[in-house]
Amino acid sequence: MNYSPYLEYQNLNNDWNKSAPKHWLKSKLKYDSYIKARVGWHGLKSDDFTDEGPYLVTGSDFLGKIVNWDKCYHCDVERYDQDPYIKLKDDDLLITKDGTIGKVILVGKLPGPATLNSGLFLLRPLKSQYLTKFYYWLMQSSVFHGFVEYYRTGSTILHLYQETFCNLPYALPPIEEQQKIADFLDEETAKIDALIGKQKKLIRLLEEKRQAVIFNTVTKGLNPDVKMKKTGIAWMPLLPMGWDYGSLRWFSNIYAGGTPSKNIEAYWNNGTIPWLNSGSVNQALIKEASAYITQEAYNNSSTKWIKKNSLVIALAGQGKTKGMVAQMGIDATCNQSMAAIVPTKHFPRFLYWWLNINYQNIRNMAGGDLRDGLNLEMLADIRCPLPPKNEQIDIANYLDNVTAKISVLVLKSKNLIQISNERRVALISAAVTGKIDVRNITLEDFNEHTPNTRKKL
Repeated sequence: MNYSPYLEYQNLNNDWNKSAPKHWLKSKLKYDSYIKARVGWHGLKSDDFTDEGPYLVTGSDFLGKIVNWDKCYHCDVERYDQDPYIKLKDDDLLITKDGTIGKVILVGKLPGPATLNSGLFLLRPLKSQYLTKFYYWLMQSSVFHGFVEYYRTGSTILHLYQETFCNLPYALPPIEEQQKIADFLDEETAKIDALIGKQKKLIRLLEEKRQAVIFNTVTKGLNPDVKMKKTGIAWMPLLPMGWDYGSLRWFSNIYAGGTPSKNIEAYWNNGTIPWLNSGSVNQALIKEASAYITQEAYNNSSTKWIKKNSLVIALAGQGKTKGMVAQMGIDATCNQSMAAIVPTKHFPRFLYWWLNINYQNIRNMAGGDLRDGLNLEMLADIRCPLPPKNEQIDIANYLDNVTAKISVLVLKSKNLIQISNERRVALISAAVTGKIDVRNITLEDFNEHTPNTRKKL
């Protein structure tokens, strides 16, 4: 579908939208909108949350385009009545103003009385020539994104102030055009969203296949007809008859690292010895150091050398880091939040795949997602299969090959999702700023071009 521009444009003189159709009205949010947020001292804390009563909406309750009412907290009626300015109405627009700024939803039909907690703006029309759905799309365009990027404050916790938000400049089309633009974007973005949804589903299936292939191969080998034996071990209830198994302590040397004092500059200035922190495990195959320390630092700390091809595992770390395993692509040292695993009977790559597939099991040994860390004794107790060395090598090579192919497919899907999201934003931005004229596009036009969701503007 070829989208035509309008015939005449006017200058807007702002960095986020330099022009608009000549008949669109220059405006700012504060002139057209009712904008409110919860006053800071009215903010509700966890003690104010209840299991019943009016709904209390937060940014974490945004589920795609809607509010996830089933997950919402509640508050008592007194707290609900405390601020009448933020009592929600049907079809209100909500926008996050803290952290991930600019997430937007249309409330739709309320399931009952509802109010806001801090972190959200409430936006609704003040004038009859204002269509909330048009503003829903405006807030997903480069106009709002550029405005936010320029004005947001805070180095760690980002924030958009209400006074700033109220001064968002834009051009407002007549109400009939707003409806046309909203209908157009509803149709076109639905196609793009469907494509993105299919790619996300494909990624999930590929990840599930990856996990299944790894587990089946490290516990059954490459011979589908091999006879199996029971082990009584939860992580590997069945193993091939010719395989041994036992605790990691029997098959590896395991030790932790250390951190030279950060208060002694001579330990860190002009260092030549590679040193790793726990975040290094995200490399999977570690080829880059987190920092470099001096020989003096090495001599006066508990850090130790880890040879290339050995394994390392994060004992602690942010987010998903704890329990992640990586293989050394260089000789290096590490901090105390990592442990080196130097195999004595395993082919390192085979052991890598065994520990990799048991990532969640290993995390669960130290409280799962809790802050508790792993320790060397826990690692030493991990039970591992021990196939003959030649089988280990064949299995490792097979898994390297298969998982690499799966990774290529996952990357293709992720790239398609990125391209689709970029096109989505570009299409929204072009429509709400009048770069394309959608007034004469009909339902037949939509249906005629439905199969192709990747057309150029």
